[in-house]
Formats: sequence, structure tokens, C-alpha cells
Amino acid sequence: MNVYLFIITGKVQGVFYRKSIQQMGAMGQIQGYVKNLSDGSVEVVAFLYDDQFEDFMNILRNGSPRSEVKDITYKILEEDDLVYDGFEIK
Repeated sequence: MNVYLFIITGKVQGVFYRKSIQQMGAMGQIQGYVKNLSDGSVEVVAFLYDDQFEDFMNILRNGSPRSEVKDITYKILEEDDLVYDGFEIK
């Protein structure tokens, strides 16, 4: 299991992107959060097993019906001391 930090750019604010990611993350029993950033991008932190990574990337790429994802960057976080109760919107 790794903790990933994703940054999603494109038309991802004001189009129910966070809500869609939160719902799909919760359905997949993924722990983490999604939040808007001041530069118009969205940040996602997720605890993922190796076999969940590709499916979660597809969720991030698909977003919501009105979103247009242009790019997704990610890195593995060394450690994350926060404890998440499900998948939340911040």
C-alpha cells in the first residue's frame, strides 16, 4: 500500500469533479481526500494498493460528465500521518 498525491489540471473546478471523485473513491473503499487548489487544479491524496492504482487513475481521468482533465501528475508520499475516515471532500 502506498499513499499517493495526485494533482489534476484542466476544467476540474465548478463541474462536480470533487463530488464524483469522492463518490467513486468511497465506493471503492479508498481512504483519502480531494480538494480544490487556488490555482484551479485539484489535489487528491489516496491510500492505494498496487492493484487499485490503474482503476483509480481511470476514475481521476474520467472525473465528472462536465469535467475535462488535461493532466494528472502524481508522486508517492513518504508518509502521511493523517488518519482518514473514508474518502472526503476538503
